[in-house]
Amino acid sequence: MPEHVSILQQVGFAILAVVTVAWVVGLVRLVRTVVFAPQGPARLPMGALPAQSQAPALESVPLTADEQDAFAGLVRQFSRR
Repeated sequence: MPEHVSILQQVGFAILAVVTVAWVVGLVRLVRTVVFAPQGPARLPMGALPAQSQAPALESVPLTADEQDAFAGLVRQFSRR
């Protein structure tokens, strides 16, 4: 290194170079693991949830007249915007 570069700059450059090399090595290992990993059957994240056999039935709740009026008021309020 040139003489006008301080020791702190030299140490900083060395640390930066070591961290960069470690990052590249880690990235290469990660890519190799992902690319060359055997593709097995898809599994559930925790293996605790069973597969869904059919879609759930639609649910509905009858509203009272007051609830219907309140809902209609909300719809009118939001449709004005």
